[in-house]
Amino acid sequence: MFERTIDSSLFREMLFMGAAFLEKNKQTIDAMNVFPVPDGDTGTNMSMTMQRAVMEIRQSNPETIEGIASALAMGALKGARGNSGVILSQIFRGFSKALKGVQNEIDAEMLANAFDMGTAAAYKAVMKPKEGTMLTVSKIIAESVRRAADNGVNAYGVIDVILESGEAALRKTPELLPVLKEAGVVDSGGMGLITIYRGFKMAIDGEELDEKIEDIFDFSPKTEEQNITLEDVNDIKFGYCTEFFIVHLLESADDAEVDSFREKLMKLGDSVVVVNDADIIKVHVHSNAPGKVLQLALRLGEISSIKIENMREQNRELAAQLKASEKEMSVVAVSVGGGIDEVFKSLGVEQLIEGGQTMNPSIDAIAQSIKKANARNVFVLPNNPNIILAAEHAAKMSDCNVIVIPSRTIVQGITAMISYNPEGSIDVNQESMKSALASVISGSVTFAVRDTSYDGNAIETNDIIGLVDGEIAVVGKTVQETTEQLIRHMLDKSEGDGVVSVYFGEDASEDDANEIVEKLEPDYPDAEFLVQNGGQPLYYYYIAVE
Repeated sequence: MFERTIDSSLFREMLFMGAAFLEKNKQTIDAMNVFPVPDGDTGTNMSMTMQRAVMEIRQSNPETIEGIASALAMGALKGARGNSGVILSQIFRGFSKALKGVQNEIDAEMLANAFDMGTAAAYKAVMKPKEGTMLTVSKIIAESVRRAADNGVNAYGVIDVILESGEAALRKTPELLPVLKEAGVVDSGGMGLITIYRGFKMAIDGEELDEKIEDIFDFSPKTEEQNITLEDVNDIKFGYCTEFFIVHLLESADDAEVDSFREKLMKLGDSVVVVNDADIIKVHVHSNAPGKVLQLALRLGEISSIKIENMREQNRELAAQLKASEKEMSVVAVSVGGGIDEVFKSLGVEQLIEGGQTMNPSIDAIAQSIKKANARNVFVLPNNPNIILAAEHAAKMSDCNVIVIPSRTIVQGITAMISYNPEGSIDVNQESMKSALASVISGSVTFAVRDTSYDGNAIETNDIIGLVDGEIAVVGKTVQETTEQLIRHMLDKSEGDGVVSVYFGEDASEDDANEIVEKLEPDYPDAEFLVQNGGQPLYYYYIAVE
């Protein structure tokens, strides 16, 4: 079997392409930055770190893989900016150690060692590692690469494994870090890491640098204006990001002294990263006393390349950008299912809240979505009777003018959006959207979860039930027959005409829906039937007659 390896020329090109692709996508990554501080600079910091690493490789122009990896690590350390940049530099430091002595070719086992040692170095550098960050992404990638190498996957195949496992890991970050889930984003540092590795793949495949990361991976990153959801500047506990090198170390600056220095920094602030490498120490810390940080550092040696940034000032600048981009009017809607999401988006809803019968969003989740809408006036469509009260409480918590349109079903919400005019006045939209709720008959088809009775008739568990405006209207044994009966019932209420929209859920299909419509069309010639993908769980169909 032909063993595919990565030679020194390709390795260099992979690093250059990774840096270039990160530079191209840094603003997208900045816009996702909410942890540890929402200062919108993760992409920029990681890109500057990579650019300095590339510069080091170009200047030293090493010929061997060991030399390229060594220059990569040293350049990244010298150029490391921010928490994410320092962590990235340590991943590359691990790469350098793993590739020590390697001359011309990297095989799968060497890649596995590089990712193992890179992840270990990154975790070691962070005083309090937080899962749900780029550390987690790096760890899961390393574990997957190790398994692949052990199973005989070659070096080119390992690059595919890096992207597959990294993408899966990135999707998990909101579940591990609640602040990400609340903001509706994946971890920005992890996204930066995947962007670099995607550049690796582009170099191997000979691709041009003409794509964006959101065109390749569907992480649904929002625009910068949508993602900047900042609290008051006083909510930043530690206001100064301080970074510098300690050089010309004193003889007393042994490992115990460096560890003591780390512990003292932890008492002064957070996001502490202290890396001791090649007779220099790289320091990153968020604190309210940068002067004291520098004083402590002087006990270990001389200070070089000091950078102190006022994060509260950065926060104010982002808040000003948010204010400048504030819209006059926006709509927030509770939705369920990918197809329903797309319908709402096409009608002009800018913020969607995941909801449904079994997962009603909290007051805080609704309030956060109202805030993300970034408008002076925000309409909220609860689309469920159990969510209306929560929406009204969220409205009271909000700083903007919030108008709750008391939609009780998904199809009522869709009908309300059809009547929404983004160019109209607040009062006219409020009146027309509320009036629209009464113009639609809402139906849904699901199954009984327990034995019960309806209109004197017994309903058994798993019977199919059809509801009209929340009340049981028909009961049957099959989805198709029950749905057909339900639509007939709804059309009879509307005197046999109107527009009938049938949204099929994840447990139904377009063919199933069309089959029902074909049976109904001959009997209702004055009605217009539309079939759309709703993708909703639990409900086989949502139906609107208007």
